[in-house]
Amino acid sequence: MSETHDIEADIARTRAELQATVDELTDRLDPKANAERVVDEAKAAAADLRRRVTGDARRPDEPEATTTGWVVLGAAAAAAAALVATVVRKL
Repeated sequence: MSETHDIEADIARTRAELQATVDELTDRLDPKANAERVVDEAKAAAADLRRRVTGDARRPDEPEATTTGWVVLGAAAAAAAALVATVVRKL
């Protein structure tokens, strides 16, 4: 009887671990959550850039800029520069 109980407990533990893994994968692969995370990282990079220009210090409650944030910010700047260049050429 004890062996059956051990097997059932092992199955329940395995199910819980599998559910936790599925939940984590669902969170990692959610497009909306990923987009929100990238936007937050870009905002942090923009705030960091603003602080560097103005000489302000980062408050402890503000997130630190990540590489992804800097890449997104740089890509947005490049897209804006390309748009301005296209408009200027057409004038």
